[in-house]
Parts: sequence; C-alpha cells; structure tokens
Amino acid sequence: GLCLVYPLAATVWLSLHDRGGERFVGAANFAWLVRDPAARVAAVNTVLWLMVVPAVSTLLGLILAALTNRIGWGALARMLIFLPGAISLPGAVVIWKFVYDLRPGDSAQVGALNALVTALGAEPRAWIALPVWNSLLLMAILIWVQTGFALVILSAALRAVPRATVEAARLDGADGVRGFLLIEVPQIRRSIAVVWTAITLASVKVFDIVLVMTNGQWNTNVLANLMFDWMFRGGGDSGRGAVIALALLALTAPILAWSMFGARTGRAGQGE
Repeated sequence: GLCLVYPLAATVWLSLHDRGGERFVGAANFAWLVRDPAARVAAVNTVLWLMVVPAVSTLLGLILAALTNRIGWGALARMLIFLPGAISLPGAVVIWKFVYDLRPGDSAQVGALNALVTALGAEPRAWIALPVWNSLLLMAILIWVQTGFALVILSAALRAVPRATVEAARLDGADGVRGFLLIEVPQIRRSIAVVWTAITLASVKVFDIVLVMTNGQWNTNVLANLMFDWMFRGGGDSGRGAVIALALLALTAPILAWSMFGARTGRAGQGE
C-alpha cells in the first residue's frame, strides 16, 4: 500500500489539479496531453522505442546466443558482449557521443561514424540533428547495452534445451537453422518473453540517453523526459507531470499484465 497504492492514488489526485496541486481542474490536464504537439511527439517517440529496441535487442541476443553456444570461446564472447551492460547509461552515452561526433569545417573527423562516411567519400553529417534518424541512433545505444543481457539469458535457456529433442530433430531432417527455429526456439519461448518484457520496461523508462545526448532537442523527446521537464523544471507543474506519469503507466500496464498472464499460463500448463 505504501509503495504502490498511495503513490498511484496521489498521482491521480495531482493529475486532476492545477500546477500547484491546489485547484481542481478535472480533465484539463488530460486534454492538454492529447492536444499538445510536444506531448504528441514524445508519445510517438516512446512508442517507437517500445517497438524497435525490444525487438532488435531480443533478436540480436537470440542470434548471438545460438552462435556463441556453438564455438569453443563462447564464454569469452558472451562476456565481451555483456560488458556494455555493466556501464552506466550516462557513461554509455558519452562513448556514443564520440561515435556520432561532428567536427566543423575541414577538421579531421574523430567521430567513428563520420570518419567512416568521409573515408567512403561522402560528407559528414550532424547525425543527432537528423529527423527520425536521430531517434534511431539514440535507440542504438540502448540496444548496445541490452543485447548482452538478452544474450546471457537466452544462451542459458538454449543450453537447457534437452539435447535428445535436438538430436531427434536432426535425424528427422530438421538440421541447422530450420531445427533451431522449429525445435529449440519454441522450447525457450518463456525465456524470450521474459527478456522482451524486461527490455520493454527499460525502453519505456528511457531517460538518461535522451537527456545526456540531446536533452530532447530535434524532436527526440520521450515521455519520461517530458515528465521530468514539467515536474521539476521551470517552477514545476505537478498536474501535467502527473498526467504524463499516468500515460507511462498506461503503456507499461498491458506489458506487465501480459507477462503475468503468460507466466500463470506456463505454470498451469506445467501442472497439467
């Protein structure tokens, strides 16, 4: 009650009041959230993060898990790929700032991406200022961090798959990629769901990356940063900040419900 019910009730109460939490304004803050152009941009970007980051991170983690389980130095490879997950997000952003760095004029490009572009004969770009592409480039940072987590979990799940089923599939002609997709992947679907859920929750809460890299400029803002801006900057507006918090809750609630329902279904199936 103290950690969940009271904060939720207080957030709902604040969302129905003015910036100071004193005057009741009803649904005015909710109407603002729907109509405000900046809020719509942040909402679209947040949904884009939820669609791209979990899918790419989980897919890369699954592919890398399959590959590292088949090589002798797989443990070393997993450790190296997992290392970005041990870095704080602001630290990871600083690293990627150098990757996307643009030097003006005829200066030598020290940013890895622009150095590659100039080596290929093209003009360097201010990548973080490019519409749409800048959001995707920010997502690459979280994908880089989360892929190692997905790799470790899915690698352990694949090693737990009974070898008898894999060998039986090979005898029946389901070898290689076909056997992996039809035999092994279905047996680790619960682990895939756990990884997907965890990365989705990390994506909906993304804040550090956008704040440090762009501070929400060039249409890269997400709901968490918008909530921080309204709640704590410029005097603060607790009503609008609370409404954005409820929007984030609305995005995460179906994910958590789906995860809990899947876990309950899995336990019921095992019981049967």
